[in-house]
Amino acid sequence: MRNQRPFDEIWKRIKSHEGEAFRTKRDFEFIYKIRGNAFHCSRTDYLLARSNFKKGYAHVPLDGPGLINHIVRGPAYVWAVLHDPRITLGAW
Repeated sequence: MRNQRPFDEIWKRIKSHEGEAFRTKRDFEFIYKIRGNAFHCSRTDYLLARSNFKKGYAHVPLDGPGLINHIVRGPAYVWAVLHDPRITLGAW
């Protein structure tokens, strides 16, 4: 992993911003809820496991979600959350 921060810290940040508006790279707005270790996006009918974010985090920074298409489910949302300034805090 290229990052200095443990993923648990990143997941806490993600959880702390539940219910706030985020935007995909294509500028679609979404909000999410965390249920246990699952992420539920307002724009989808399926849950994303915490592990998708952990896998994506191992590759940040990324230019776009297409680079993690084959690694995670919901790459547009994983990318958007992991690259939002509220989550990165300027670290990547």
